[in-house]
Amino acid sequence: MKWFGRKAGPRARPFLVAGLGSLFAGEPWPRSYEAQVREAYLGNPVAQRAVRLVAESVASVPVYSLTGEEARPGPRPSPGNEGGRAVSLIPPALLETVATQLLLHGNAFVQLLQDGEGMPAELFALRPERVTVEAGPDGWPAAYRYKVGEAASRIAAVDALGRPGLAHLKAAHPLDDHYGLGCLGAAAGAVAVHNAAAKWNKALLDNGARPSGALVYEDGRGDMLSAEQFERLRAELEAEHEGARNAGRPMLLDGGLKWQAMSLTPADMDFAGLKAAAAREIALAFGVPPMLIGLPGDSTYANYKEANRALWRLTVLPMAERILRGLADALACWWPGLRLAVDLDRISALAEEREALWRQVIAADFLSREEKREMLGFESQA
Repeated sequence: MKWFGRKAGPRARPFLVAGLGSLFAGEPWPRSYEAQVREAYLGNPVAQRAVRLVAESVASVPVYSLTGEEARPGPRPSPGNEGGRAVSLIPPALLETVATQLLLHGNAFVQLLQDGEGMPAELFALRPERVTVEAGPDGWPAAYRYKVGEAASRIAAVDALGRPGLAHLKAAHPLDDHYGLGCLGAAAGAVAVHNAAAKWNKALLDNGARPSGALVYEDGRGDMLSAEQFERLRAELEAEHEGARNAGRPMLLDGGLKWQAMSLTPADMDFAGLKAAAAREIALAFGVPPMLIGLPGDSTYANYKEANRALWRLTVLPMAERILRGLADALACWWPGLRLAVDLDRISALAEEREALWRQVIAADFLSREEKREMLGFESQA
């Protein structure tokens, strides 16, 4: 091609630039949900532990049913009564799956499977990335399309009797009317940094804990290596000095060759601080105090008990209440007035709060015995 009457010269092979490109150009951050799940939940220990900690805590909450204004917190109802049948449809495994999907994807689609009598028989959590919301003419969801490979099924939002076929639980999304926003997208950058730091550390260990560099040929006369000398030197380096099995082997250099370091050491780049900061950002994205997943350098919480209490109050209980409220709204078509709630008195992480409440109520001599029983959640004996 000619530019201003001059013909451009042939492009030289940028062998050094190409090598540096593979060294410094990091892999792009994953954008799809499946790729982010593989990078974060399947490939990052901090993200997986944070998600598991929240999801398993949600699955452990004691659930009871409220069927009227006179109901009081108590043991889990038996499957024989109306509230007990609804509670029996929500096993811990379902709560754990729904909580995991809300954290990662921001949406949970729970299908309500009915028996021969038209009563709910089982609640099944669908894979959220396989579900598409079909909006009606008014903009509200009219149906949900579930697609696996080439097979697709359509689940109506409500049947002919006005009963829902699917419960859509979602986190708040400021830019979408039909889908929720998960925590995985916000944590993707920190996950990519943490994973890249782990890979870099592994590569450094494979190289005998030595930073990468280059052999520089300087003979003082400005001559360059011939093609044959260049290929021989590269073959010797690959055979004798690359890989973990050659770590620590001394290098014998010809005249005019010297080793020039071309990367920072772990101390120069503050490797430990960079990785710890990325880990704290991952924990922050999922609402987990860093102390609970073994991350150092965070003194926000005075001790482990305070951090555990903060996890339950700020993350676990709000998510559990969101899930139970959404499932209760869907099941209320079969059990009118049904409410599902968490029995706070049976959560061990909040035991100190209950003890403090009991001491305050007992010490309040201006309250009657019946008033104290009512404040503590007991039925009146009057």
